[in-house]
Amino acid sequence: MEGLKEIIDLGLTEKDYDQIKKRGISPDKLQEQLNIFKEGNTKINLKKPAIVNDGIVQLPDESVKEYADYFDRKKDNFKLTKFIPASGAATRMFKFLNEFIANYNPEKETVKEYITKNNDTALKTFLDNYNKFPFSEAIIDTLKQNPDYNKWSESDFAYHYIKTMLQDEKFDYANKPKGILPFHEYKNCTATPVREHFKESVAYAASQNKTNIHFTISEEHLDGFTKAFDEAKTSVEEKSGVTIDISTSYQHKKTDTIAVDMKNVPFRDNTGNIFFRPGGHGALIENLNNLDTDIVFIKNIDNVSHIEQPTITLYKKALGGILIKLQEKVYTHLEEIEKGTVTEEQLDEMLCFANNKLLQHIPESVRSLSKEEKIEYTKQLFNRPIRVCGMVKNEGEPGGGPFWVEDKDGKVSLQIVESSQIDMKDVAQKEIFSQSTHFNPVDLVCGLKNYKGEPFNLTEYIDNTTGFIVTKNRFGTDVKSYELPGLWNGAMAGWITVFAEVPLLTFNPVKNVNDLLKPAHQPS
Repeated sequence: MEGLKEIIDLGLTEKDYDQIKKRGISPDKLQEQLNIFKEGNTKINLKKPAIVNDGIVQLPDESVKEYADYFDRKKDNFKLTKFIPASGAATRMFKFLNEFIANYNPEKETVKEYITKNNDTALKTFLDNYNKFPFSEAIIDTLKQNPDYNKWSESDFAYHYIKTMLQDEKFDYANKPKGILPFHEYKNCTATPVREHFKESVAYAASQNKTNIHFTISEEHLDGFTKAFDEAKTSVEEKSGVTIDISTSYQHKKTDTIAVDMKNVPFRDNTGNIFFRPGGHGALIENLNNLDTDIVFIKNIDNVSHIEQPTITLYKKALGGILIKLQEKVYTHLEEIEKGTVTEEQLDEMLCFANNKLLQHIPESVRSLSKEEKIEYTKQLFNRPIRVCGMVKNEGEPGGGPFWVEDKDGKVSLQIVESSQIDMKDVAQKEIFSQSTHFNPVDLVCGLKNYKGEPFNLTEYIDNTTGFIVTKNRFGTDVKSYELPGLWNGAMAGWITVFAEVPLLTFNPVKNVNDLLKPAHQPS
């Protein structure tokens, strides 16, 4: 059996081989992951933060409109797709409420006493504003069916309200994905993130009166998403006049990563099987790679707005316009190179464009290359997927930041970096990280095809050294797992990357249920 010897050489069994083969994981990949646990994380080397006019392009209002108009003129030449990572349940969104239900004893204390004892300001905010949530009316209608409803104290009501929201089969919000939860209240309907993404997609990701939307979801949530699609699709299509083509995919099992104990021995579950876990959102580069499309807009499932859609649409189109303009210029240069008649002067102009407009670092050593070597260097510099990433000013929100990064070979490039990728014990690195002025709200527009119209193989542009080790408790034991290079971090490390500043109004994530109380999620 192919690969069996390699699996045995790793100290595993024939039964393990069957389990590993079913997942589609190669022995080489397994060996690579085990080596990472032994050698530890490879930390990113920050050179300096990317700031406005040094890594981040600032867009004056007139430029935003010009780029958006350019996108509108060109968009029908492309197949556009919106790509939305949407797997995982909303457990963290309701964390403090789950803790309340687990720890509160209605027989011994009131809710006010619990809040005071635990200094639970989040719970107080939630209860002070319970009737402002879009799901409130439905929960209260269910509570009123209880024969004791009119006898309840204020504490009884609060307890039953939260418990019904979290545990009643009709709601069960902490176990459902964010994408299908009620987020916004309108006159005639309650809108889920799915509906809001439909509305966004027809507004800025449509060409030839059609928009393609791809959700990456968990298999167990398929029925819930299908229902949400059905409830929203027709009404959004009728209002916009744009046809919505929906597709979904799951995270590939072959991108799961092995877990080990603290001695780096493969960890086994209660049945004796090797324990694998999903490799994080970096695994979704495989899903992105399988899309048949020209331009992709990437945005997280929870980043939607009740009132800011015109601003969001304008800036998304502007980012798309920047991408198309840059891509056209790159294609022209590659076609000139392919003709075989390019001059030294033209090559210098191309490298100047790469440096000034694509924000590519061109080493001094390139000047001394022969013409043939310079042609090859320029071709490799240009012939890569392109991403234009919106960046917002950092006002305390968590998220990866834009930095100039230097690799072990001295190559400098723009990257989106998370704090977990930095050696915070290194005083100099920690200082550079603290100087970051912007962060990445997961607002990307990506060009996935080359100048011949062929799709890039996106897996060729991953920096596999940028994954990281996380320690979590599994079955009562500390276990180390490996997170693949993040989708917009190391998984896109080899792309041409351009950062552009966008307003904070375009970033409205719901990480905590109380975020739904912010103006962007409340009726105007």
